[in-house]
Amino acid sequence: MSRNIVTGIDVGTNLVKVVIADAKEKNERGLPRVLAVGMAESRGLRHGYVTNVRDVAESVRRAISLAEEKSGKKVKRAFVGMGGIGLGSIAVTGAVVTSRADAEITPLDISKLREQCEKDIPKAAIANRRIIYDIPLSYKIDGETVLGEPLGLAGNKIELKTLFVTCLDHHVSDLIQAVNEAGIEVEDIMASPIAAGLVTLTKAQKVAGCVLCNIGAETVSIVVFENNIPTSLEVFPIGSTDITNDIALGLKVPLEEAEQIKIGAITGSSFPRKKLEEIVAARLSDIFELVENHLHKIGRNGLLPAGIVITGGGSGLNAIDAMAKAALKLPSRIGAIGTIDGKSSFKDATWAVAYGLCLAGLHADEGPDIDPASMFVRQSFRAMTRWFKRFLP
Repeated sequence: MSRNIVTGIDVGTNLVKVVIADAKEKNERGLPRVLAVGMAESRGLRHGYVTNVRDVAESVRRAISLAEEKSGKKVKRAFVGMGGIGLGSIAVTGAVVTSRADAEITPLDISKLREQCEKDIPKAAIANRRIIYDIPLSYKIDGETVLGEPLGLAGNKIELKTLFVTCLDHHVSDLIQAVNEAGIEVEDIMASPIAAGLVTLTKAQKVAGCVLCNIGAETVSIVVFENNIPTSLEVFPIGSTDITNDIALGLKVPLEEAEQIKIGAITGSSFPRKKLEEIVAARLSDIFELVENHLHKIGRNGLLPAGIVITGGGSGLNAIDAMAKAALKLPSRIGAIGTIDGKSSFKDATWAVAYGLCLAGLHADEGPDIDPASMFVRQSFRAMTRWFKRFLP
């Protein structure tokens, strides 16, 4: 397959989504044109992690086959999104003394500083976890904040605050094994929430500060952006399936009917509308309370000018943006990525992860900023920090 063609696979708890994109042709936003998409029901997953490798492999195989049939391209390699409750992040601050007598900061100092940050991660926070990549958040020289990388500047002591995105080791291994068993080589792994941000958020939003909230079937993932980089990531074990279950219990209807009621496919006087709204509102309040608590924990509650952008299957719920605005006291909107296949507009951005993986993958081997030895799957299980700065539009 041409290097201009790239495939992204989003293995979700409810659905596996595949996007095949072509870098040669651009859409109205300057993003790669999508050649085809494929979707299949997920099996063998729970809260975003693999419980049965064989079932997941079969789900991936079905979704890939559909995309191949539509595009006329054979998929051999793909970039895969890593989500689920095993995904998380931790911010760590490390410090080192400059090595040169004239106090000029060298690449060696920066390298030692990054290594020190990794050493300073609390053992309990990294046990049984794998670092996917590290993102520098801020530098200080002799206690003073520095804008940008301090290479070439002078100072005796340099500090770095780094965000480490991690995932449970066995979750990563199981996902890679499942995709490989589907006959696909995993080129690299990327955190699903960050991949979604590549195509659903503008640079202005990420610079000003915003939180991207993806409401999936069994998980809610959030990633906070400021100064155009991710500064925090969290996943909660709750999702739109919980709303379906609440509706089934509250209205005394089968799960299948409850799902149809939730998405608005069943309307009428067969159930009390007010009670339905109360049930949905109660569960959404729980979700946004978790988001608010996390923002409070990192000191950003009520302080993100670009507000909250909601994506995922749960974003289609009635008045969800208004509830988010009231609960978080932030501007709120439903995420969208426009026309993805040349015909349809996916307003709920459920394809954002797979499409974002394509965007990242198209640039994965470009330019001197990319170190092939750092590719996550192939060798060191870490990625270069500047990888983010290159891809965030």
